[in-house]
Amino acid sequence: MEKTSELSALRQLPAVDQILQSRQSGEWIEQYGRPLALQAIRTSLDSIRQSFVEGQSIPDQVKLFAQISALLRQWTMPSLLPVINATGVILHTNLGRAPLSQAALKAVQETALGYSNLEFDLASGKRGSRKIHAEALLRQLTGAQAALVVNNNAAAVLLILSALAKRRSVVISRTQLVEIGGGFRVPDVMKQSGARLVEVGATNRVNITDYQTAIQEENPALIMRAHRSNFRIVGFVAEPELSELAELAHRSGIPLVDDIGSGVLLSTEKYGLAHEPTIAESFKAGADLICFSGDKLLGGPQAGIIIGRADLIARLQKHPLARAVRADKLCLAALSATLTHYLKDEAERQIPIWQMISAGSDQIKARAESWQSDLESGEIIPALSTIGGGSLPEESLPTFVLAFRPKNPQKLLENLRSADPPIIARVLDDQVVLDPRTVLPGQEETLLQILRRLIPNTPMLTNLRRNTHEK
Repeated sequence: MEKTSELSALRQLPAVDQILQSRQSGEWIEQYGRPLALQAIRTSLDSIRQSFVEGQSIPDQVKLFAQISALLRQWTMPSLLPVINATGVILHTNLGRAPLSQAALKAVQETALGYSNLEFDLASGKRGSRKIHAEALLRQLTGAQAALVVNNNAAAVLLILSALAKRRSVVISRTQLVEIGGGFRVPDVMKQSGARLVEVGATNRVNITDYQTAIQEENPALIMRAHRSNFRIVGFVAEPELSELAELAHRSGIPLVDDIGSGVLLSTEKYGLAHEPTIAESFKAGADLICFSGDKLLGGPQAGIIIGRADLIARLQKHPLARAVRADKLCLAALSATLTHYLKDEAERQIPIWQMISAGSDQIKARAESWQSDLESGEIIPALSTIGGGSLPEESLPTFVLAFRPKNPQKLLENLRSADPPIIARVLDDQVVLDPRTVLPGQEETLLQILRRLIPNTPMLTNLRRNTHEK
């Protein structure tokens, strides 16, 4: 009898063909295509049958159709989503690092929507080279003889070592054996390239004589310096100046490679930050090749940029790995637009990360106060924004944040992350805080709409208590 009852209940489920004849199914097919709609119907029916065996009831048609619709939305929803960064971390690696300027976005869109002269010489009508699109700008900005763009700075280092030092030694200080995000380490890159790592000096101190000894004993292919862009060594430390390394390298007939990481073209001291080695300084010191990222303090797309001696760049371009790590047309379009901002002396006004870095605390406070007034909730408190992205470690900028003190801060963070678009905030002293510095101006209204929904309007209790105390 029980078996008969179960079969009777399962017969309540419509057949696949019945569902396909419904009006709702027609909408699914039109929106998602017949194969995916059919798969969702079958998957939902199988799931319901399994749940019934486990003791759950059979849903009615409304709930069944809702389940199928939800499954189709889940399958077709992109996993890479735009988010609102309210953390105050300007180069947030987990959130995609540098947002692009409007000009860079326009360049990407125009390049992506149709065909382009990526590898076509318009003057001759023959095959051209993609390397020219950013090379001229990089040469003009930096004074380099030549330039090459690959897909990220790790690829740049790998290409340099593979093309110039395979099966040969590369001298590097122990103080510079850095690890970047995701456990990616300089020694591992060297090993993958086929180059042999020769460490010199101690963990905290290295002298020019250490390099001299290594050159005499190893006859290396390269001397390399890796800038410690994501940590600092302090205390009893010593390292030769880059100019000293360059003099030694050139006297010995060995190229000097300088991996400066963040690729900064502007003076960071202007904004109250510590000094970050610039590309111009590296050239002035005598580096033969310089490599850096495009999406850190340069403020452009993800890219690895190599500039320097034309003969060395030519060897890199001929190496088979160069094709495997080359930059695509969208990267080159965005990078060229970003470099043009520097050429026109408008980086601070047009590149988002430099707009954020240059924004004064009074300007940030005014934005936070505007949010507070709109929401009639929250408290303005001083805090610190950070650069992030493996740049300027331990450096921060004074800021003001809008703070909320919910009963469960983690729950509010979760609700903010579940919004559309997700809002990424942080907790400071048991308060959920939102830093205007990293919220793009075009995102403010969306941010406030979501906050109005998630944070009920409540009296500013902290301010009320303060006013009562003052009276």
